Amino acid sequence: MYRVAVSREFTAQHYLIGGDWGPENDWHSHHYRVEVCLEGAELDQHNYLVDIVEIESALEALVDHYRDKTLNDLPEFSGQNPSVELFSRIFAESFSSRINAPSISAITATLWENQIAWASYRLER
Repeated sequence: MYRVAVSREFTAQHYLIGGDWGPENDWHSHHYRVEVCLEGAELDQHNYLVDIVEIESALEALVDHYRDKTLNDLPEFSGQNPSVELFSRIFAESFSSRINAPSISAITATLWENQIAWASYRLER
């Protein structure tokens, strides 16, 4: 199985809802790092799983959607606790819809909300 990954960094804000998490219930910023990893068994005629330029373009457009935004205000998080776990699933699904590569069998989005805490979601296609 081949895998190729690209990462980006961005800042976004959120506040947690539905429980008592102390300061996490207050609006605050995270300097996120996201990595998308694409998997597949076959390379194309250029020996690419997916052209990295295509991955970078899709990733940058998606990061721009979240950069400097409050996650709670976005429709995809409406009424939900914007945890890093949920964010990783939403990110993987949104990224998947931006990549047209039939050889991809899975996409994993890994989001770090700081240097020591991360969550990931693997989406099989």
